Amino acid sequence: MEHLELFLKSIFIDNMVFAFFLGMCSYLAVSKKVSTAVGLGAAVIFVLAITVPLNFLLDKYILREGALVWLGPEYADYDLSFLTFILFIATIATMVQLVEIVVEKFSPSLYNSLGIFLPLIAVNCAILGGSLFMQQKEFATITHAGVYGIGSGIGWFLAILAIAAIREKIRYSNVPAPLRGLGITFILTGLMAIGFMSFGGMLTGGDEEEAKKETVQVEEKTAKEVAENTNVSTLK
Repeated sequence: MEHLELFLKSIFIDNMVFAFFLGMCSYLAVSKKVSTAVGLGAAVIFVLAITVPLNFLLDKYILREGALVWLGPEYADYDLSFLTFILFIATIATMVQLVEIVVEKFSPSLYNSLGIFLPLIAVNCAILGGSLFMQQKEFATITHAGVYGIGSGIGWFLAILAIAAIREKIRYSNVPAPLRGLGITFILTGLMAIGFMSFGGMLTGGDEEEAKKETVQVEEKTAKEVAENTNVSTLK
């Protein structure tokens, strides 16, 4: 249940595009056709699914303060956190290079459609953001990191797929001249972001109810103790 909640939350509530507006360059530039949006979205899912768990291992066993203790007690005081960005980006760039080779080999048309934006995944804010959010959330296991990476990738994929489908439809609509192009795209993105905000209470309602129950129980217990103490004082 915990993994499912994390998965759904990373897709709908903490969506990389609609919640944090990360990866907007590729989102806006490659969302003119559904076919290219699907290709880039799949590449982003793959890169996030691989790099977030790998960077979790790097963070846990190399970068954190005291992470090198597995090498020996003399390394317990080492802190390599200043290398976080360098190592995270190096891992991401390696995976992006692998994706680029595979796409060029098996789908040259998609490779040509994506153009410069395929290698630019390496500097996509959403990709690096996934690893940095993983580090910030301090996941306990690599499974949590993997679930979060896949969920974040699917969230970005849904965002670019949705805007690409809408942009293909509005191409034949009578959009006012000043809003054509990026203007209407920004408006649609804002509206979809508002829509995704409605998922904010999807996974927190149960927690709030539990918290209320605990608060009521504590208040009842406190009132009971006060009443007992009052009765004891009266008897004395």
